[in-house]
Amino acid sequence: MTTPLISHAEMLQLKRWNTPTIYNGWEQITKHDPAKDAFNHEETRDFMPQMGPMVGYAVTVVCEPSNPAHSRNNPNAWSDYRHYIGSVPGPKIVVVQDLDKPGVYGAFWGEVNANTHRALGCVGTIVDGAIRDLDEMNNAGFKALAKRLCVGHAHSTPVRWNCEVEVFGTKILPGQLIHADKHGFMAIPMEDIEGLLDAARFMDSNECNTVIAAARNSSGKSTQELLQSLDEAALEFGKAAREKFGKNGEW
Repeated sequence: MTTPLISHAEMLQLKRWNTPTIYNGWEQITKHDPAKDAFNHEETRDFMPQMGPMVGYAVTVVCEPSNPAHSRNNPNAWSDYRHYIGSVPGPKIVVVQDLDKPGVYGAFWGEVNANTHRALGCVGTIVDGAIRDLDEMNNAGFKALAKRLCVGHAHSTPVRWNCEVEVFGTKILPGQLIHADKHGFMAIPMEDIEGLLDAARFMDSNECNTVIAAARNSSGKSTQELLQSLDEAALEFGKAAREKFGKNGEW
């Protein structure tokens, strides 16, 4: 990827929504399976939920902190890897596959790496392993979705990069648009980027105008009246989704 796929303004607007809202829009415009594609299948942990969502393009790397052979075989790995990171336009999210999974022997991320990558235009990471220096990573403004915390870095070094990776049960390609928060992450298929923001906005408004409004406007209604109101709202929700996307939507 040499040119950003959406404008910086659109990126900022995507960041205003949580990841489930982005999913709600995505499922209306995609031809992929909304039950299994494009999002994490395993539990993630957001160690900086106060930062809110992060949005960026995937840059990818594989590590294996338990194995000392990698740094011996490629003593220039860190420098070569950083040049790759610096060559890609941002904002970027570093997606790290840890080959030690399900074990954890060391962290790819800590204070130094967080500050280094922040300087190179990265806003955060998704790592199927550990992080350390949590307070210092927060201070750097570098968001992390990870498996757990750990004490050491072990023999952590880049093994290969700019390649397909698999994290939390989901395959991610370099350049994919990532949206992530405390719920998990989505790796948007390239063909679904156009129209994603509009779809997310529409489906959020559709919920607010119909099913959420009906549920919140329950004061003074009998149970039967409320049930009727909810049924009518669900029909309105589905009608609006069909007219916009040709799909019924969640309700």
